[in-house]
Amino acid sequence: MLQQRPFGRTGHQSTCTIFGAAAFSRVTQAEADRTMELLLEYGVNHIDTANSYGASEKLIGPWMDRHRDNFFLATKTEERTYQKAKEHLHRSLDLLRTDHIDLWQMHVLVQPDQWEVAMGPGGALEAFIEAKEQGLVRFLGVTGHHTVVGWMHKRSLERYDFDSVLLPYNYAMMQNRTYRTDFEAVMEICEARNVAVQTIKSCTRGPWGSKEQTAATWYEPFTEQADIDRAVHWVLSRPNIFLNTPGDIHLLPRVLDAAQRFEPRPQEELDASMAELNPTPLFA
Repeated sequence: MLQQRPFGRTGHQSTCTIFGAAAFSRVTQAEADRTMELLLEYGVNHIDTANSYGASEKLIGPWMDRHRDNFFLATKTEERTYQKAKEHLHRSLDLLRTDHIDLWQMHVLVQPDQWEVAMGPGGALEAFIEAKEQGLVRFLGVTGHHTVVGWMHKRSLERYDFDSVLLPYNYAMMQNRTYRTDFEAVMEICEARNVAVQTIKSCTRGPWGSKEQTAATWYEPFTEQADIDRAVHWVLSRPNIFLNTPGDIHLLPRVLDAAQRFEPRPQEELDASMAELNPTPLFA
């Protein structure tokens, strides 16, 4: 079974590896069913989906009829206004076949103009706070990509005391001095407030570039088990963070296998191991 860690101040002990349900964007119900069985086999108890992940919420819905108590369920919206975000939430509740969401997140909130709308009068934040007061959601979070995400998350945490953040974390990204500085600043805030930190893009080799795309991920992932082991163990070696799995159901078994075999090792050894793979950053 997978190691569990406290998911911030929520009181939930989440598996250190969270299922990234972007992997359900373009799969059949039968494929989703086999994947959900795999999650139960490994004891994964946290699902992270989004209203924008194709049919993901709809595919998960039948499983919530039977296994709602087995999973901490998170979803997201990219809507920035009160009314549109509220509509998205009710759509998510219907598709997921549940009366509440454990974690509702503002998705990819990295554009300053969108941030002003979401956090201002009539913005999505008002819908988020209202939904929490009504018991439709239990906790609130914010997510983002790109090198600016650390800086934007700091701004979001200054505006509202979110329960979780989500952002990229891998060896290549952390070689960017600016990104590393912002990431560490966010970590300092989150550790002080006991805010959960979810990380994405753990298994990124680099952009596809001119290569043929052979996986469902929009970046080229590591595919060999030994390489996935290195990437997964590098991420999990940091306490108090979570690894959200890549968006490809065929990579998932290898990622879960690597996570199940994780044992702490010296950081210098892990860094040297990742450097040998020569990954390249997704975001400049």
